[in-house]
Amino acid sequence: MLMPGKVKHRKVFRGKRRGKATKGNTLVFGDFGLQSLENAWVTSRQIEAGRVAINRYIKRGGKLWIRLFPYKPVTSKPIEVRMGKGKGDPEFWVDVVKRGRIIYELEGVNETVAKEAIRLAQAKFAIRTRFIKREK
Repeated sequence: MLMPGKVKHRKVFRGKRRGKATKGNTLVFGDFGLQSLENAWVTSRQIEAGRVAINRYIKRGGKLWIRLFPYKPVTSKPIEVRMGKGKGDPEFWVDVVKRGRIIYELEGVNETVAKEAIRLAQAKFAIRTRFIKREK
């Protein structure tokens, strides 16, 4: 599972998820990509599940870039605990994804293989996404 090795603050505020991505919204490394169409938190489990789905389908045929990293801890309190007594412990890690952000990039495979691999990865996310390709 992806998570930072060291963080400055163990617990962080939840923040806002509005607006659109100004960085990370164009294909830089590969020829095909998966782009977010909504604002959301993407967990480290979702990122890993998408990576596994793509790699299983392309069978070492191309190169995959993951353009997200879960840097934000999400806390929660145990079940049936009374209100108060401080903030809960970190449970999992997320990345704040805004609409337009590229999630994965893929190269070294033809378009039909890339489309199917990206389609399998799309099923791992709870947000709307789309397949994009580099303009020649």
